Amino acid sequence: MSTRRPDVNDEDLGIRTFQLRKAKAVERAMERVRHAHKDNWKNLSNLDITDFEWILGETWAYVARDAWEELRFGELTMHDIRTILAFGRELKKHARTSVDVLNDVVAAIPCTD
Repeated sequence: MSTRRPDVNDEDLGIRTFQLRKAKAVERAMERVRHAHKDNWKNLSNLDITDFEWILGETWAYVARDAWEELRFGELTMHDIRTILAFGRELKKHARTSVDVLNDVVAAIPCTD
């Protein structure tokens, strides 16, 4: 006997799995950034933090998983964070193509060589 609910299809399960993986990846990245900026983190507003989480989520959805794992969020400077926030505002306003903005976000995050 199947334990699946009849009102849940494979597409819904796939979407939910994607959302959960994205949330977990962003949470880990945020922990690394917060840990690296213990005292300076309080200089960011709640809106900045929410927007930063959002742009990281958009970035996670855009890049390949291997590329994401190479990004070093703990090495971001406050200047990098503010730059990424500016890219996030561009993305929300559709000021440039999403691909261009997300490529700039990825380029702003240090990665392993």
